[in-house]
Amino acid sequence: MTSPFVAVAGATGQLGPVRLNTDPSRTAALRECGVNIIPVDLADQRRLTQELTGATCVVSTLQGLANVIHTAQGTLLDAAVAARVPRFIPSDFALDFTKTQPGSNRNLDLRRQFHQALEQAPIASTSIFNGGFMGLIGSDSPMVNHKKGKVMYVGSATQLLDLTTIADTAAYTAAVAADTNPTPRFLRIAGDVISAQGIADAAGQVYGKTYQPSWMGSVGFLEGGIRVLRLFGGQDQIMPVWQGMQYMANIFSGTGKLDPLDNDRYPELKWTKVVDFLQEEKNKR
Repeated sequence: MTSPFVAVAGATGQLGPVRLNTDPSRTAALRECGVNIIPVDLADQRRLTQELTGATCVVSTLQGLANVIHTAQGTLLDAAVAARVPRFIPSDFALDFTKTQPGSNRNLDLRRQFHQALEQAPIASTSIFNGGFMGLIGSDSPMVNHKKGKVMYVGSATQLLDLTTIADTAAYTAAVAADTNPTPRFLRIAGDVISAQGIADAAGQVYGKTYQPSWMGSVGFLEGGIRVLRLFGGQDQIMPVWQGMQYMANIFSGTGKLDPLDNDRYPELKWTKVVDFLQEEKNKR
């Protein structure tokens, strides 16, 4: 008899760290940890069903457009149902799209549309919303300008933002996947809940100089810019410029805000605050 296991689809990505033709170097660390790596064609439902048989949970970390979120993830869901897997965790790691307006964010709309099939499937599911990944304020992010000591924002500098590191999101997802108790339909987490002013204060504490929030316009002005940029294409890209702007509009308008938070569901987990993240970023420089 096969021992129970959790299956992760897309394990070579940042959140899951398997696809066919994946460079062996990307799976070496996983193999060293004792993870069983099985490259599978995500269009092959029969093979997926075979490999998922015996799993207690399927975690999807697949990222892409409709051909991935709808088609590939849909085949994964069908295989999980066929294999009688008890629970499915879809690739919903983002803002709370149950609260955002349809049409305001193309990538969130794809996930919302997938839920129409998920809700009809005879399998328990749990979506994990983590807000924005904390990399939004990382060294390569346009949000924090270390040279000029500015934190860019739209709308209000006091609007609270939900930010979570990839590592913390992955740890929480692993806890949900391994949980032997029933889990809610939606779980919401945030490593830190902080405003642009709070980010400026944290950056000042870490770097020992003054950072100021820098207003880039209203949320409405940003939404107008999105409409203009979409006229120039990018629909076939996962993250065109206007898509990133859509996330910022959802974040700074507060429409994707996570409430209530479920951080305390697994008290053994620790959460990375913005000041800790910035300190880690500084140490890498």
